[in-house]
Amino acid sequence: MHYETINPPKVADAIVSQIEQLILEGVLKPGERLPPERELAQQLNVSRPSLREAMTTLKSRGLLQSRRGGGNYVMDVIAPALTNPLIELLRNNPKAMFDVLELRHALEEVAAYFAALRATDADREILRCRFSALEDIQRGSREPQHDALADASFHLAIADASHNVALIHVMRGLFDLLLSNICRSLERLYTREGSYEVIHSQHHAILQAVMARDPQAARQAAHVHLSYVETTLQDIEAEAGRQELSKRRLESLRDLETNAAS
Repeated sequence: MHYETINPPKVADAIVSQIEQLILEGVLKPGERLPPERELAQQLNVSRPSLREAMTTLKSRGLLQSRRGGGNYVMDVIAPALTNPLIELLRNNPKAMFDVLELRHALEEVAAYFAALRATDADREILRCRFSALEDIQRGSREPQHDALADASFHLAIADASHNVALIHVMRGLFDLLLSNICRSLERLYTREGSYEVIHSQHHAILQAVMARDPQAARQAAHVHLSYVETTLQDIEAEAGRQELSKRRLESLRDLETNAAS
């Protein structure tokens, strides 16, 4: 029998594999800057020529890019397919908000389920930090843009804790759309008394289920949360539609009265 010689991998290839894995797992996030060359070479215990060769390979694969002013940055390999014009079309179409909510409903139930199963101690600490930011909102003034960022960050942390790399990258690729959707939702929800307090308690229920390692409870908590947001927004939209219709009727009646008087 003939055996092929097994050659050890080149150092540059090993570097490429490690950084690819970090990007795939979401440890290195889109837009994140890698350490300077000297520092990164020391951390990896490799020569700078080997590191440069690895960086060239990663750039050719579309995973890293150099920016003006120096430095290598992680590329967003999913978001480009979800940006203009798709996101702008969805963002500018009020009815599309409910389509985005349906998508969130499916993704976030799965994310919460697997987060409860797989979250590490470090994941739980991150979730506590993200939830703490939501608690700060409770004590502060309502600012939809600021609050939406904290809200989206909490949901993305749940996705990270799922340790499903496909789900993580889809959620992160949808981040801009997710942020826009949450901001628009909060602008409307803030018009209804007590709605944010309900949402906050629902976030807490998701957190508790993940911390308790109860995947069914986590899925159900995510379902309750997204169902509440969707139903409440539908009620608010329906009420706004009735108000607009009534306003047009009143204006029409006044026009008729004015014409009759003249």
